[in-house]
Amino acid sequence: MQVHHLTPILNVTDIQATFAWFEQLGWKKGWEWGEPAGFGGVCSGDCEIFLCQGGQGGRGKGQNRQTFEMPESETADRGVWMSWWVDDVDEFHQHCIQQGIEVTWPPTDMPWNVREMHIRHPDGHVFRVGKSVQ
Repeated sequence: MQVHHLTPILNVTDIQATFAWFEQLGWKKGWEWGEPAGFGGVCSGDCEIFLCQGGQGGRGKGQNRQTFEMPESETADRGVWMSWWVDDVDEFHQHCIQQGIEVTWPPTDMPWNVREMHIRHPDGHVFRVGKSVQ
């Protein structure tokens, strides 16, 4: 069996606020379902993430101010960790700063040959944003 497509689902506290958060990062609201909406999706190019208000997975923001700070900091957030691959990590970082997005790890050349930074959604989901450096 081969998987042909993968769509992560994030448990969120407020779907409308989450649509707005993703839009700050250049993602677009793809669709929403329910009255009031409790399920929906955001898109960036061919990538899509489903959002479920109050269900389908865990969420929760720890007190840690920085990811990768200590091993236990990775367990403080109860949300999903996900990697995004971009063309320019430093440009993305500047955009996040301008938009007031919480950056929990600055752009850093990592020993696994990736320039990487982390951002955190208000519900504790952490996005590792990176580009291969070879």
